[in-house]
Order: sequence, then structure tokens, then C-alpha cells
Amino acid sequence: MITSGYRRSVAAAGLAALVGLTGRAEAAQCGNSAAGFEAWKREFAEEARGRASAASLAALAQTSYSSPTIAADRGQKSFKLSLDQFLAKRGGPAIVSRGRALKQQNAALFASIEQRYGVPPGPLLAIWGMETGFGAVRGNINTLSAVATLAYDCRRSAYFTDQLYAALTLVDRGILSASTRGAAHGEVGHTQFLPKNVLNYGTGGSLDSAPNALNATANFLKAHGWRAGAGYQPGEPNFAAIQGWNAAQVYQRAIALLGQRIDGGP
Repeated sequence: MITSGYRRSVAAAGLAALVGLTGRAEAAQCGNSAAGFEAWKREFAEEARGRASAASLAALAQTSYSSPTIAADRGQKSFKLSLDQFLAKRGGPAIVSRGRALKQQNAALFASIEQRYGVPPGPLLAIWGMETGFGAVRGNINTLSAVATLAYDCRRSAYFTDQLYAALTLVDRGILSASTRGAAHGEVGHTQFLPKNVLNYGTGGSLDSAPNALNATANFLKAHGWRAGAGYQPGEPNFAAIQGWNAAQVYQRAIALLGQRIDGGP
């Protein structure tokens, strides 16, 4: 899940406070190749002492530069496709068919989620199907290595440094470990949460459990303004929550359309 958190602004007062808090962290030198990664890790670990535990920093020390992560980060070409092309590439009809079956098979689970968060099954199943093929493909890249590589990489270093601190917190909580594997940007679980989203919206336990992941996803959508009973197509109130899930417009429209079809729409 690549969220709209990439589009961020910082008020002047907040920036001043941030500089005061993280002045040391600015010393770790980002890079654009594997050459400086080990030196960056040492610098980062030194700066993180007191903010991250010794155990989590030991897990960080085991990470390696993830070339597959960088390749994936530079190659997100499918988001430039038309909606029809995107749905064909992602297997839209199969997602709808499987989503409808899972909706029936897990009716009690989805009813409890809707009662608690106001989110109907369709968009949750659309997200689940789009992200991992309903849990079948969750990625096989070391999670801490992926996040550390992107924190080191100069393109979005600040954003992923924040994600790395969240990942280290999750190590301390036993939710991540040095051996956890997931998607290329450090996403984990059935619906592919980045570490900070696990912290903010996880409802307990590993997101490798489908019920945990679906509850966390509904919690995310509710926190991003989802209103029970309102529509979620483009122009309707809940579409903004879907926009919070992923910044790519074609992805947003695909979730809304597939969700509508799963929920019994045209």
C-alpha cells in the first residue's frame, strides 16, 4: 500500500520543532547505490540510540541493501495504464468472482467488521484481491532490508526513515523480526500495510492473519473519513478514504469499481 502520505507538507513551526528533535538524524548520508549502505547503517544506528532499542538495532544490523526494492521503486509503470488496461493486468473479473465467494463464506466476519467500522465487504475484498490475490502473493523480500534500503535511498529518505523507526518499534513488539518477509517497499500482510500503518491502524496481532488484516484495513478507511452507508464511487463521500489508501488514481478507481461489483453492483 503506497499511501497519499508521500504528499506531505510541514508548517514552519512544526518544521522548527522537527529540526530540534532530529538534528542528529540529518547526519546519516543518503545514497543512490549499495556502496554507502553499510556506512549509513552504522551512522543511523548511532543516531537512533535512545530512540530505538538495542534489540531492534541488532535486527537492523542484519539488513542488506535490497536491489529488488530499488528496482520495484523505480518501475511502477502499471499505475500509468488506463483503467481497463489496469483491471485486465490485475485480473479484475477474477477478483470480483473470488471476492463474492469469500464474502459469502465469511459473512459473519464481514458483518462484524461493517458493524464496527461502517465499511461494507466490497471495498475490503477489492483491496485484499488487488494487494495480494487474497493472501496468495504477499512478497518474499526481507521487510527490514526493504525499509532500511528506502530510508537510505535519497529519493524518499525522510518518508522511509519514519517508516524505519516504526518498523523498529514493531520489532520490539514482536510483530516484525529480522526474518520477516513481505513486499518490495516493506509492506506486510494480506492487505500490505507499511510499518507506520501497522502501528497506527493495526487492531492487534499479525497482519498475516486475514481477519486481522481486514479489520486493520477497515480501521484505516474509517480513520480516513469513511462514513457508514455513504457511497464510495468517485465523487461520493467515501471515495476520499479510498484515495487515502493509494495515491494512484487508476488504483483508486479500480478499488471503487471492483468493490461495487463485489457488493452486487453492475
